[in-house]
Order: sequence, then structure tokens, then C-alpha cells
Amino acid sequence: MRPIWIIAKRELASFFNSLLAYILLIAFLGFSGLFTWLTGSDIFMVKQASLQSFFGVAYWTLFFFIPALTMRLIAEEKHTGTLELVLTKPVSDWQFVLGKFLSTLLLILISLVLTLPYYITVANIGPVDHGAVITGYLGLILMSAAYISIGLFASSITTNQIVSFLLALLIGIFFHLLFSILARSFPGFAGRLLDYLSIDSHYESITRGVLDTQDLIYFFSIIFIGLFASERALAKRNISDN
Repeated sequence: MRPIWIIAKRELASFFNSLLAYILLIAFLGFSGLFTWLTGSDIFMVKQASLQSFFGVAYWTLFFFIPALTMRLIAEEKHTGTLELVLTKPVSDWQFVLGKFLSTLLLILISLVLTLPYYITVANIGPVDHGAVITGYLGLILMSAAYISIGLFASSITTNQIVSFLLALLIGIFFHLLFSILARSFPGFAGRLLDYLSIDSHYESITRGVLDTQDLIYFFSIIFIGLFASERALAKRNISDN
């Protein structure tokens, strides 16, 4: 566990040293605040003490921000040659991948913690469904973790950060949008399967305050597959070196 935490702290510090973390936090709070409080679908227009407008905009904002965070995690290490140096130390491929994953997840958690004043303000405006707010934040965390694992995989199979960003975005579009659209075009089992593969359907279920084990299994499966694929990509590098 210690090597994972060391890698996570190192990577989290690099986010802030490169100003990337500050840019993310300012942009995320700016977008979420604008659409939560000031646009036509804001809380005052809806006239409900609810954070559904925030969860809706955060769903799309994080979708674009996470590939920008993950694109450099492994691709940059491979491009600069520091990956070989890091992995010569007593660190396994799994520990390396989990450390990178944890660093990005921590940055997302920090950004979500900074939105808690939205929750406090809404709670003071009127009666709020606290359960739905809690599950809404949980949905954002699970969705973010899934996209971080996908972004890590994209970063692990290339040395080009732009390629990594575009690949993570392309894979994400299927889960975020296309599976849901295609599900409406196919009847029966095919339609149900495509709907199940869609992150949108599981995210909506959780943000409505329904915590279903089926949704949890789905997100944890995506996270595991993404992390496993990233570790296998690093292991393949070791085999080819031999």
C-alpha cells in the first residue's frame, strides 16, 4: 500500500506544480456554478431545493476534464523514459497503475468537496432530499473513477498525450452517449444490453436516490477492466523487453 500512496502523492503534487489542477478546479467550479445558479435550468428557475442541475452539468464537465487529466499519466512517463526508471524500483505494475489512478481520483474528490457550499446553500433555501444529494455525489465519484480507468488504459498504450486524450474521449463517448442512443433503436435483448452498457442509465438511477447493487457492480466492473487493461499493457512492455 505504501508504494501506491507514494506514487499517488507524487502525481497529485505534479498536478498542482503544473497548474493543471488549478485550471481544472477553477474551470469546474466556474461551469458548475454557472449552470447551477445562473442559467435557464438553474435552481431558481426550477424552484426546487435540489442539486439535480449541478449533477447534470458535472456529468458532462467531468467527462471532458478527466481525459485531459489522464492523458499524461503514463504516456508522458513512456515518452520521457522515466517509466523504466520508476519500474526499476520495488514497485509492481499494479501498484504503479493504482497509484496513478488514486492521484486523479483524489483530485476529482477535491473538486467535488469544493462544491459542498452548493449543498449547504440549497439546504438553507428549502427542504432538500439529502439522500438524493449523497447518492448524486456518489454517482459522480463512480462515474469519474470509471473514466479515470479508461483514461489510464488509453495513456498506457501510447506515448502521445494527444492520442491518449482522443482515444479516452472516443471510448468514453460510447459509454456516455452512443450506447444509450443505440439502445432506443434495438428491441429486446440487444436494446437491454446496450442500455446496461450505458453509463448514463446507471448514473441517472443513482442520482435519483436509488442505490442498486446492479449499478455498483457495473461501475466497479468498468473500473477493474480499465485498470486491468492498463496493467496488462505495462506487462506486455516487460515481455517485449525480454
